[in-house]
Amino acid sequence: MWLFSRKGPSGFSASSTAEDVTQEIDATGLTAIVTGATSGIGIETARVLALRGVHVVMGVRNIEAGKEIKETILRNNSTAKIDMMELDLSSMESVRKFTSQFNSRSLPLNILINNAGIMATPFKLSKDNIELQFATNHIGHFLLTNLLLETMKQTAIKQKKEGRIVNVASRRHKLSYSEGIRFDKINDESGYNSLSAYGQSKLANVLHANELARYLKIKLGETNL
Repeated sequence: MWLFSRKGPSGFSASSTAEDVTQEIDATGLTAIVTGATSGIGIETARVLALRGVHVVMGVRNIEAGKEIKETILRNNSTAKIDMMELDLSSMESVRKFTSQFNSRSLPLNILINNAGIMATPFKLSKDNIELQFATNHIGHFLLTNLLLETMKQTAIKQKKEGRIVNVASRRHKLSYSEGIRFDKINDESGYNSLSAYGQSKLANVLHANELARYLKIKLGETNL
């Protein structure tokens, strides 16, 4: 359809692929973490970043699925630098373990893509007793970002290259509960609506990204980076 092929100011359209928009980019020397790299957007993001020379660390909940994706990527791109580490975003313990293991490897970190998520699930609490969609889609990524932020800042200073943190949101963020984020009712099963709860978690992603951009602009200004 013409609507999807119509190019915007960037020169790309809704039908442009990840390979299209990264063509002629040499990202050798960069390191990226991609969460939820065993399906959909996560797989394609990991694949194309590796294709462009990025050292990709896949944060995956399902280790067996992660192994299959890694093998597929390597089969089609034998020079790909790609690793896999266990990460369950619904568990703060798992997030802390992941970041501890990653930082212990003394790797740089240029790109963090917070992609993993679940959608419209029946009401359930996480291991930390937080509504599961909010825990997985927002809280887990919020904690992950905070725990990796210093590594990203030090990488940016050392390499003199700005890093990138990407929160994968959804237009569903416009369709949260009527009050937006129900801070006092996150775990209220009686008023739970699976799609509104998903929208709530995506709204939190957007607000997190906005505040992070504001905070980092101030901090980077202070360091003259």
